[in-house]
Amino acid sequence: MTAEGAAADGAGTNEAQLETAAVQRQTVRTLVASQVAGGLGVSAAIAVGAVVVTDVFGRDDLSGLVQSAQVLGAALLAMPAASLAMTYGRRVGLGVTYVLGAVGALIAVVATELELFPLLLFGTALLGGGTAAGLQARYAATDLAPAAGRGRALSVVVWSTTVGAVAGPNLAGPSGDLASALGIEPLAGPFLIGAVVLGLGGLVILTRLRPDPLLTARRRGSASGDPPVRRRGVLRAGWTAIAASPPAVLGLVAIVVGHTVMVTVMVMTPVHMTHGGASISIIGFVISVHVAGMYAFSPIMGWLADNVGRVPVILGGVIVLLGSVALAGTAHEGHSPGLTAGLFLLGLGWSACMVAGSTLLTDAVEVAERPAVQGASDLLMGLAAAGGGALAGVVVGSYGYGVLNAAAAVLLAAPVIAMLIPACRSLSNTRSA
Repeated sequence: MTAEGAAADGAGTNEAQLETAAVQRQTVRTLVASQVAGGLGVSAAIAVGAVVVTDVFGRDDLSGLVQSAQVLGAALLAMPAASLAMTYGRRVGLGVTYVLGAVGALIAVVATELELFPLLLFGTALLGGGTAAGLQARYAATDLAPAAGRGRALSVVVWSTTVGAVAGPNLAGPSGDLASALGIEPLAGPFLIGAVVLGLGGLVILTRLRPDPLLTARRRGSASGDPPVRRRGVLRAGWTAIAASPPAVLGLVAIVVGHTVMVTVMVMTPVHMTHGGASISIIGFVISVHVAGMYAFSPIMGWLADNVGRVPVILGGVIVLLGSVALAGTAHEGHSPGLTAGLFLLGLGWSACMVAGSTLLTDAVEVAERPAVQGASDLLMGLAAAGGGALAGVVVGSYGYGVLNAAAAVLLAAPVIAMLIPACRSLSNTRSA
């Protein structure tokens, strides 16, 4: 190759890198804006779900089903969102799923006004689309990010959820006043706000996520000789790609176990505190501390994942979660500094496992397979958390909050085992040789 040709190739490479960096910046800005809207919409709507069932439908015994329907809906919509992304790109996959969440919130408004409980459950299940889109948005931030910066890109999108998640529940009062002014049931107000804000989140994605980061990454991959997209069942493609890669298995296990432990302990903490006479304001404070642990430090987790390594951060997250369930599980009923610290660490450990696990999962598979792998991960994560949350009440009712935390500690052995399996295989192969 002549000097002129080499210079031209170098200039072309630099131009492509600059273009990729520009698209990545636009992608992250768009995802952050949509995450703020999505977090606000979902948290505003779900904050009053149990109250709607109690006050409007008069059924205390069914009040937990609204949250369960939303969690289950988010899990079941993960694969359709991934399928749309594989075929049409992230813009369509995320945008359509946000819009489904908005439609679900509108259905919940109608169901509350007409006092139709099955319709309310259907609406809140569709509302889970907002959660499904928010979860998959973290992966969209990694499509064009360099390998050394994937953790930070993903963590910034996770962090941006904080704004909406914290502000959403505080809109219950103003949204109720708005609903009253419109002549509808005041408790339907947060669902109405959720519909509007989730719709805006979908609009931001559909209009601003251009060029599509996943389609752009695929074009770059095809140009460099990477395999094309494989057309087969999305769920099957996801499981196959994960099973073929031990690092992907570890990433999946870290995500699923960390999320399940967090949800299982968190959902029963207000009950444990109520049994000890803690006030609603104190319970709200403890949960706020927990949410801060989940989201506020995610950029630090991303930096650590990129600079220290994905696996060490996962191991650190497991250790922090063990500390959290030890503190929470030994705390007396009601409020105590140990319980507050335990819930903060529960969120912090979740953040480490979610950010580092998601980054490792992305690293371990080809660009063509990532939406299927990520959708399969979110599906299993949601189903496991929904199951854990449902069983948590049974465990606490029969054996107590301490036993629930002990069971959560046992679950945390799974990521450690997933870390040890490759090392054991390597040692076995070395001895055989």
